[in-house]
Amino acid sequence: MLSIPNLLTLSRILAVPILVFLLWQPTPVDYAITFVLYCLVGITDYFDGYVARAQGRISKLGQFLDPIADKIMVGAVLIMLISSRKANPIPEIAGLHIIAALIILLREIIVSGLREFLAELKVELKVSRLAKWKTTFQLVALGALILGGALPAQVWVHTTGIISLWAAAALTLITGWDYLRVGLKHMD
Repeated sequence: MLSIPNLLTLSRILAVPILVFLLWQPTPVDYAITFVLYCLVGITDYFDGYVARAQGRISKLGQFLDPIADKIMVGAVLIMLISSRKANPIPEIAGLHIIAALIILLREIIVSGLREFLAELKVELKVSRLAKWKTTFQLVALGALILGGALPAQVWVHTTGIISLWAAAALTLITGWDYLRVGLKHMD
């Protein structure tokens, strides 16, 4: 039950309160520490699946916890970054980026509910290649926004994060619609 892949997944969940704490009233040093922790957490996300497949230790617990760990981490970091005026060197437009964050968070809730509904019908909703790109943009966005807080003079880092965030939001809408179309076929 508590195999190495599952422990790696649990470590991501346990890292979330630390990430939130570091982003609560962040200084550039807090952002730097958060960036390192965020990268370590991202590495565990890769390795938990890799190790589970390589060792043939894919478990139901791991299948359950892995997407939850991802959503908890992304949701918490996204909310902390978007809500922090310190995370945005251009405070006048900070509110606009909340729309991208909301699109991402709401899609995750909708798709999770859809997966739960379809699971009862024994229908699997596979992750699409475009959804993997969405996740990549999302993770790059969060990493760049965190790093941008550590390097406030390097505005291009923050700008990269914002552009990636909006790219993730656009892909979120597309993939969310794709998943919803599949789900609607199974509804009365």
